[in-house]
Amino acid sequence: MLQKTGRGLLALLLIVLEWTRPGLPSPLRPICDLRVLNHFIKEARDAEVAMKSCREGCALLEAVTVPQTTVDFDVWEKKNTQEQTHEVQTGLWLLQQALSLLRTSVTNTALHSHIDNTIRNLLSINGVLRSLNIQEYTPPATTVGLEGTWRASSATDLLQVYVNFLRGKVRLLLLDAQACQQDVS
Repeated sequence: MLQKTGRGLLALLLIVLEWTRPGLPSPLRPICDLRVLNHFIKEARDAEVAMKSCREGCALLEAVTVPQTTVDFDVWEKKNTQEQTHEVQTGLWLLQQALSLLRTSVTNTALHSHIDNTIRNLLSINGVLRSLNIQEYTPPATTVGLEGTWRASSATDLLQVYVNFLRGKVRLLLLDAQACQQDVS
């Protein structure tokens, strides 16, 4: 009798465990809604405004390498998707490095939450790119000689570059992402 009860409890336990078992990880669904990007842009603008109003403890200790934000549409459209993707991912990587340096430079604690949020949003943008089946980015060993960059020497310049980069090249890449194109038959 005890043996039958033990088997029954074991079977019941296995059923419960099967129901509560986490499912297999599913691939990310493409995130094609530009409202997500618009939210990140708005928060980046908020951080830029907060940085502009800061009077003390908000300096960038050294100049940082940031991506160029200007877009020559004729040149952009002549690039293949892989070149466009590489340019955006390089820019996002540069911005992540620069924002991390800004985080350690700023002593104004009120700005830390803005900077932390900006860094989290940048990581989320990388997640959006992964959801679009854009391959992982391998950062260069050094930023020396990297094309399409310049040096920002202030925190407000850095945040302005971030906002403009999102509004420009990141938006263009997301608009043209193959995973977001709807088949019109």
